[in-house]
Amino acid sequence: MRELILATVSGHDRPAVTSAISEILAKHQANVLDIGQAVIHDSLSLGLLVEFANADQSSHAVKEILYCMDELGMRVKFQPITHESYSTWVGHQGKERHIITLLARQITAEQIARVTTTLAEQSLNIDNIGRLSGRVPIDLAHRPAEDQAQSKACVEFSARGKPRDLTALRETFTAISAELDVDIAFQEDNMYRRTRRLVCFDMDSTLIEAEVIDELAKAAGVGEAVAAVTEAAMNGELNFNESFAKRLSLLKGLSEDVLSGIAENLAITEGAEHLISTLRKLGYKTAILSGGFNYFGRYLQNKLNIDYVYANELEIIDGRVTGNVVGTIVDGVRKAELLRELAEKENISLEQVIAVGDGANDLPMLKIAGLGIAFRAKPLVKASAKQSISTLGLDAILYLMGFRDRDVKEA
Repeated sequence: MRELILATVSGHDRPAVTSAISEILAKHQANVLDIGQAVIHDSLSLGLLVEFANADQSSHAVKEILYCMDELGMRVKFQPITHESYSTWVGHQGKERHIITLLARQITAEQIARVTTTLAEQSLNIDNIGRLSGRVPIDLAHRPAEDQAQSKACVEFSARGKPRDLTALRETFTAISAELDVDIAFQEDNMYRRTRRLVCFDMDSTLIEAEVIDELAKAAGVGEAVAAVTEAAMNGELNFNESFAKRLSLLKGLSEDVLSGIAENLAITEGAEHLISTLRKLGYKTAILSGGFNYFGRYLQNKLNIDYVYANELEIIDGRVTGNVVGTIVDGVRKAELLRELAEKENISLEQVIAVGDGANDLPMLKIAGLGIAFRAKPLVKASAKQSISTLGLDAILYLMGFRDRDVKEA
């Protein structure tokens, strides 16, 4: 009768461990049904689920592996696996799988404990854990605030099963995020996660740290009035088109010469340049879909090498802002329309699109994109979006796409 054995090897990582054990198994004509390996701080853990033709083959192989691993300074344990147990394990194949991503400046044990407890309560079984970020210095908490502000930590869990209550799970993760200063993304693990092709960004307070219309208002001497309307609109308290027209009317008479100075001093959001350059090298298309102005969108397009820009055309006559726009206002509905048009132009499905924004007028495009991300967003937007990032910069999106730091370090 065929024998099933689970072999677990552990010890200080060194070359030739896997090759040594696999050569012995090959000698005894074993089949490897499953294999997994992890190395944490030079400590190796290697597991192999192996099938032998009979008990005689397995006993000889076990003895040889024991001697070999002892010579290499490794520990090894063997566990017989019943055919019933193996059949149950095989039966798990095809079950729903999810990816849970933790994002923070530094990952803590409490964050992991709360998240994994939630997964267990939802009957989700973790079968893989990995760190996507680079190694974090041990004394990070004692380093300058600037270093802490630029640190990135990300741990990814792969879990199998169907949540008992998806709404409750998301609500719990939201509460944990707010309490422990961590972002938690919960995604279905499907083929689309690996085949995104287009990333669409809001501009103001997303790609750049400022709201351009507020900067224009300051230059026009109506800063406080416009900022108050902007805040209400982004929070969803005012209709975007009405608030936009109201703010724009206050800019009437502003000199065109002011625009270039504001553009040149726009602060690019943390991680934006790294993210977009990486996406470009990997063959992704990028777009700005903004309720702001084309003048600044085109400036960013040239600066960051972005493929498409759609925003409002600020009307300027005789060198002065008229307080009007030319053409259709790019509001939330229009952003979603543009996203659909770009997906069709690129010959991809909406599932292959990522949309990123912070305001209420971004929700329509966030909802139809395969991956909609609320970035440092208003509470209403954060609560409504599929995913959110508040603790890290824009390049944390690469983690949600499954990239490790080492995968994109040259980008």
